[in-house]
Amino acid sequence: MEVVKQISELKKVLKPLRGHSKSVSLVPTMGALHQGHIHLVKQARHESDLVVVSIFVNPIQFNNPSDLAQYPRTLSADLKLLEDAGVDLVFVPENSEMYPSEVQVAFRFGALEEVLEGAFRPGHFNGVAIVVSKLFHIIQPDLAYFGQKDLQQVSVIRRLVKDLQFDLQVRVVPTVRETDGLALSSRNLRLSPEQRLQALSLYKCLESAKSELLKGNAWFDTKKQLEGGFDHSKELRLEYLELVDLDDFRPAEKRKPELKQGICIAAYVGEVRLIDNIILD
Repeated sequence: MEVVKQISELKKVLKPLRGHSKSVSLVPTMGALHQGHIHLVKQARHESDLVVVSIFVNPIQFNNPSDLAQYPRTLSADLKLLEDAGVDLVFVPENSEMYPSEVQVAFRFGALEEVLEGAFRPGHFNGVAIVVSKLFHIIQPDLAYFGQKDLQQVSVIRRLVKDLQFDLQVRVVPTVRETDGLALSSRNLRLSPEQRLQALSLYKCLESAKSELLKGNAWFDTKKQLEGGFDHSKELRLEYLELVDLDDFRPAEKRKPELKQGICIAAYVGEVRLIDNIILD
C-alpha cells in the first residue's frame, strides 16, 4: 500500500496505471475509520482493479469550529486498517495542499440544502461538494463509494455528478451497524460508555417510526409520540425527526407507498451530534 501527500505525486502514481486500463475506485473519508469504511473498501475491492482511499478532515464543511477541533484523528490506526483491507493507494493531503488559496466558488443545491442537514448546518453541503469535486477531478475515479448513513449527502453528490457530468458511477452502500443497531460513525469515538447507550435511542426511534407507518398509523401522531421519548436534557437533545421524500428530502405529511421515502433523525448525545436514517420499503 502506497501513501501519498501531494497531488502531483498522486497523479504520477495513477498515470501509468490508467495507461494499462486499470479501473479505479475512490472511497473518500475523513479518517477515524471503522468497519463501515472497511465495508466500502471491500465493495470497491470487489468491483475495481485499484482502490484509492482519501483521508482528509475537510475544514470547509464544518460550520462549528468546536466540532472540527474535536473531530477524531487516528491516522496510524487508519493506515493499518486500510493495509489489512487491501487498499492500493492512500491520499493524505494537508489543508494547504487541498486549499492553496481561499476558495471563491460556491455550489447551490436548491431544495436539497434547505432542509434537514442543509438547514441545521449552513454551508455544509457546499463544503462537501467542493472537496468531493476536487477529489473527483484529481483522481478521476471510475467508481466512488459512499455510505447510506449520510443519505442526504449522497443525494447532493449524485446531483453534483449529474450536473457537472463527472464520468463516474456513485455507489451507495447500506449503513453498517453494531449488533445493538447503533450506526457506525467516527463520532462514536467521542461518546462515553453512558452516552453510547443513550445513542441507541436514535435507531430505536427510527425502527419504531417505520413500524408505526407500515401499520398505517398517521405520521404526525407517530412523530409527536416519538419526540416525547427524548428528554431534551443536556445529554440527549433531538434536533429533527422527519419523514422525507427521497427525491428532494422535503418533509412529507404522510406515507406514500408509490414514492421512495425515508425517515431521518439527528440528535445530540452530550456534545456529539449524530445522524441516522432508515428507508421505507
